[in-house]
Formats: sequence, C-alpha cells, structure tokens
Amino acid sequence: MTHMGVFNRCCACATVWIALTATGFALDVEAVSGGRDLYAVPTFECIGVYFKTDEAGECTIHYRKINDPAWQQGLSLFYDARQGEYRGSVVGLEPGTEYDIRLECGAKKVNLSSRTKSEQFPIGKTTYLEGGSTSEIIHVTESGTPDAYHLITPREGAKATIDVHNAVKDTAIVNASYVILRGIELKNAARHGILVAKKRHDIVIEDCRITFWGGTGGPLSAGNSGGMDSAIFAEEGTGNLIVQRNLIEHPRGATNDWDSGHPSGPQAVTLNNSTGGNIIRYNEIRSSEDHGFSDAIGGRSNYSAAGCPNRDSDIYGNIIRNVWDDAIESDGANMNVRIWGNYTDLTVQFVSSASTTYGPLYVFRNVWHRSRRSHRDSIGGAMMKTGERGKFKGGRRYVFHNTALQPGGALHAFTGRGIGNNVSRNNVFDCRGQLTGSGPVEIPSDHDYDYFAGMQRGIAEELHGVRQRWRGQGFAETYNLEFYPSATINKTQWGKIPIDFAGEVKIITDPVVTVRNPIIDAGIVIPGFNDDYSGEAPDLGAFELGRPPLKFGRRAGGTVWAPWELN
Repeated sequence: MTHMGVFNRCCACATVWIALTATGFALDVEAVSGGRDLYAVPTFECIGVYFKTDEAGECTIHYRKINDPAWQQGLSLFYDARQGEYRGSVVGLEPGTEYDIRLECGAKKVNLSSRTKSEQFPIGKTTYLEGGSTSEIIHVTESGTPDAYHLITPREGAKATIDVHNAVKDTAIVNASYVILRGIELKNAARHGILVAKKRHDIVIEDCRITFWGGTGGPLSAGNSGGMDSAIFAEEGTGNLIVQRNLIEHPRGATNDWDSGHPSGPQAVTLNNSTGGNIIRYNEIRSSEDHGFSDAIGGRSNYSAAGCPNRDSDIYGNIIRNVWDDAIESDGANMNVRIWGNYTDLTVQFVSSASTTYGPLYVFRNVWHRSRRSHRDSIGGAMMKTGERGKFKGGRRYVFHNTALQPGGALHAFTGRGIGNNVSRNNVFDCRGQLTGSGPVEIPSDHDYDYFAGMQRGIAEELHGVRQRWRGQGFAETYNLEFYPSATINKTQWGKIPIDFAGEVKIITDPVVTVRNPIIDAGIVIPGFNDDYSGEAPDLGAFELGRPPLKFGRRAGGTVWAPWELN
C-alpha cells in the first residue's frame, strides 16, 4: 500500500511496484544534516527530508522552529519501495531559520534538525566593473569559499554593460565556484549570455539583464542550429545555482512552432544533468511571439535519474511568457523538487514532468494563462505534461491548488497518455479537453477535489470534484471563472425559469443568474500547503478568497532595483 498523503479524509490506493535499479545521486554533503539513512536538504523556503527504513506504511512529519512550543503538521512522506526510503518536503518556511523535524513511521520515531539557507551571502573578494559599455567578456576563474563568496558587480552608481556585438560566443563565463554575478547587463552574445562550466557549484546570478543572445533565425524558421542557445547555460554536473530577480528577454533567434515539428531554439535557463540544489525565483522571462523560446527553463536529460533540475530544487515566483514548448521543463529524477507561485502565459505546455523517475515532485499554486500550439492554431497542449519511458518512471507527483483558465481551447489538464502515481487536489482546470488519459497505468493515480470543466475525466474518478454538467452538445451549467475568485459569479441557467421581478413572477428563457462561486470552500485540507485558508474549507485554485493575492516577477521578492535600470 502506498499512501497518497495525509488529508482530512483518508485516501490510499494499492500499488504494484516494478523493479528499478537505483542510481547514485550526487549530493552536496555540506548542505545536509543528519546521517546516511536520515538527512535533510534545505533551500531558502523548503526542506527535503530523506529516511531509509524497512518500516513501510504511513510516515507522518511534524516541524517547528527551534524552541517554538507549537508543532505544525506537514504532508506525509512518500515511500519509495525501490530504495526503501521515505522522501518528502516541508514548504513555506522562513530563510535562515533552524527547524526541528519529527518523523513517525510505524513504530519508528526519529528526530532531526535543519537550517534553511540564508538569503545573505558572505562576501570575500569583490571585483568591480567599471561603468559604461565594453566588449570585454567576464571570465571568472577565481573561486570564493562558503564563507567568502567572490562578487562581481558594477561600482556603486555605475551601469556596466557587456556588449560583444555577436562577435564572441558568451558574454560571461563562470569557471569557478562560490561566485556571485550581480546587477550586470549582458548583450549580444553569439551563443550564451552566461556559461557556467562543468561541475561548478554555488553560483548566484542575480539582478542581471540578459538580452539578444544566440544564433539568428526567422520567426518561422526551424530554430537555431543545435538549439538551446541560452541566457544562462549550465553544463553537466553543475549544482546549487541560484538564479533570481533577473530580466531575461528577447533572444536574437527564434523557435519554430509545432506546425513545423518539435520546437527548437533559444532558452532562458538550461540545466544539463545538474546535481541539484538549484533555486530559480522571481525572474521575468519574456520575448515576442516571433522570437519565442523553445523551453523557458529546461535542460537534459528528460528520461534519466538526473535531468533538470534533478533534486532538492525550487522554481517559484517567476513570470514566463512566449514559449513554444514547455514553460518549465522539470524532467528527470524530480526528487524533492518544488514548483510554485509562477505565472506562465503564451506557452504550449505549462509544466513538463516527463519523467519523474523518483519524486516526489510538488507543483502548487501556479497560475497558468493562455496556451497555443502555433501562430495559426490557438488550440493548446497540456497543463501538465507527463510521460514515462523504460525504467525511468514510478516517482510521485503532487499537483495542488493550481489555476488554469483555458475554456476556449482544447487544452488537457494532463497529457493524453496514461498517468501513474499522480495526486491532484484543489486545482481549477477550466478546459475543454480531458482531465487524464484513459489508458492503463502500473501505479494508480488519485485525482479528487478539483474543478474540471472538460468533456471527459479519463480514469480519474473525482468523487468530490466540482464539475460543469453537459447537456447534449452544450453546457447545462456554465461558469465564468476569474483568476482571483469572487464570492459570487454569473452563470446561464438553461431553460424556462420563473424569475421574481418586484413581486411579479415572469418566465425567462435561459436567464443569467448570480450564484455562489462553486470553487469557494470546495477544497480539502492539505497539511503544510493550505493551513492558512479562510472560510469553511480551502478554496480551489491558486488564490484563497480573503487572503492577499500572489505576486510574481522581479518585485515579488522585495523591491530591488538593479544598476542597469537606475543608472
């Protein structure tokens, strides 16, 4: 029995596990606490927990700040019988804070502590860039240390622009570790804006503007030669990269749309078989439709035990637009990977998770706007791309509290093929396609408490879900939802309906009436993910009525103005 997690109602399903040989995982031992069989890996706002034991069953997790008397409950850990290991994440934590963690797995009770990463980086050497524009590239070869990062930044009050006029491959090369690139404008690289060399780690790229990089190509071309020219390109074996508050816009080249085959072209951030520990947050990634991205955030290898971003990584608070394939491609191990609070628009698929070899992958509170397949075809792809191949399958996905409004297209919630080991709760899937595929899967999924407006649910039962009802070829009930929910909405009430007009009853055909918003208080409690709900129960979707709306982009994490926009 594999437990889908602790909600306020029991939900479990039988699982038949297939044999899978475990692959070794690269891990920064300085970033973890605990021993070989019990350890934690922190980021700024999350902690991934790992516990090897033969005690299969439910494993609950509670956490608190050190010396805080009150314990909070998190979502129970996922048990992977292939490794004999419980895995899971605690989310929504404060940076630079130490936490107690308590696990109860059957008869075993264990404790550990972990400190989330501080957002303040200790600076050792500072290399100042002179103001003005230069064609001399930044080539960093001197590493810092964990207690003394090497900072490269413009002098105070200066704007530093690296413009290589398409004559040099990369505007910046980082062949060192414990390095910070801050507040720099990088333009006109012939290949990549910033190249991070193999096996380098603990690199911060923040408050930069990267524009007009990569090979040329027309708006309907087959993409650039080789594809994947990137604003930030990390070679294999890199890890612990922080990419935050950057403006990444307008690559020189273009990506073909699906009318001429699989998209190929420039990307914003590329991570190839990373070791993990990456944080990509509060960036703004945009372009025009004629110079769109292939994937905005992605890399290699999709079907693998590593991939992008691999493990113990967070992608959140970003604005992503103008993408002809996946806005966020999180393919590979997906072990304690968290994707939340992103706004994506004008992409074919919002999040790809093919494969999720180990998991768990958490995708929650994202806002997914418009999808389209090509310049001429407004029919989109899938809100969540899933897929399995060979031995690269079996990991758990959690999909909570996302809002996707695509009522005019044929966009599916999940890709048409079968989807296994997936748990969805409290999402708004306003689309005309299908919720899940109807094909058989080796590991059952659990979909419930979602709003779904499409034609068929596939194998998803959704016993407690909210659904529009069909009548013939039209809707029996049609709701017009918005991203931030209101308490009431208008809908068409089909048929001849008696309506009271100042005491006089009149029969109206198909009147528009005001009703309670069906997504309000229609959700289920998910420990650690929606404990602060207002009302009788959590609302469906990314926003909670009565709570502040989400913020996205470079100002979402605080008001930081970069030198290139001030000077």
